[in-house]
Amino acid sequence: MKVKDIREFSATELEQKLAGLKDELFNLRFQHATGQLENPVRIREIKKTIARIKTIQRERELNASQA
Repeated sequence: MKVKDIREFSATELEQKLAGLKDELFNLRFQHATGQLENPVRIREIKKTIARIKTIQRERELNASQA
């Protein structure tokens, strides 16, 4: 997911998306541990998307405190 797309989400949508991605990451890690994971690159993609969402949330938090 691109940063441009993430910035269009509202705060509640970001929270929901973040929770969903964390669940998916947990499931992928479980599959990896049991040897059932087909696409290990997906773990890296999800981690990066989670980091992007958290970065945008932090930017919004800082902008709100400055204003």
